[in-house]
Amino acid sequence: MGYKSLLLLSSVLIVVMNSIAQEFGTFTDTRDGRTYKTVIIGNQTWMAENLNYKAETGSWFYNNDSSIGAIYGRLYDWETALKVCPTGWHLPSDIEWTELADSLGNSKVGGKMKVPGTLYWKAPNTDATNVSGFSALPGGYRNTIGQFLYLGSFAMFYSSL
Repeated sequence: MGYKSLLLLSSVLIVVMNSIAQEFGTFTDTRDGRTYKTVIIGNQTWMAENLNYKAETGSWFYNNDSSIGAIYGRLYDWETALKVCPTGWHLPSDIEWTELADSLGNSKVGGKMKVPGTLYWKAPNTDATNVSGFSALPGGYRNTIGQFLYLGSFAMFYSSL
């Protein structure tokens, strides 16, 4: 069934049925009982929501606001992102990200992965179709000096390599 890759944005995502995604499912994190949507793209299984697991250190809600976290998930530093993956999941490698892009046709890949409209993304959100079912949300990020930046306009995804 391919690789299971954990999506850890500086936040992590929501699902809409589409033509590229082959199959939708769910996954329950046994550590806290949260259930996340998943999607198969190509022959890889991806989380289709941002992870919202509270690590002891290295994880935050944007602006420390749990209501924002309920939508966008948590933000993680890279070291924590490497360790916080649920059992059976991992941060995707650069090779896995490339395979995802190849599965989507390498043209306007970002738009194929983004939730359309301006409910979550700031205008204009050009080319956003979410035909992949990946459902990327713009959770912003937290920089190394603790500032929260770009909610609504920026999604950052980590790689294991």
